[in-house]
Amino acid sequence: MKIEKEKRIVKLMISEYSKGHDKIPLEENERLIQLLNYAYLRLDKCPFQDKKKFCSKCKIHCYKKDMQNLMKEVMRYSGPRMLFKHPILLFKHIFQRS
Repeated sequence: MKIEKEKRIVKLMISEYSKGHDKIPLEENERLIQLLNYAYLRLDKCPFQDKKKFCSKCKIHCYKKDMQNLMKEVMRYSGPRMLFKHPILLFKHIFQRS
């Protein structure tokens, strides 16, 4: 169940990045669609599943370097904007993961 919530948040963040940074909808952004699908795959294969913390705090870094760098870029851009667009979801995410 936590993994599904994580997927929802990842999609929101990638979509926000696509609209604000690349200026196109996520559905038309091939690079970010690949990132989203890759993130979903990694989440599905996460060995910690319901005990999962933030990926940045994990001992196992399962993202390929290029995808990891792109995800960091997405999170740096989208994270602060989530505070204004989805504050309740963001706070639940932060406090359930810590």
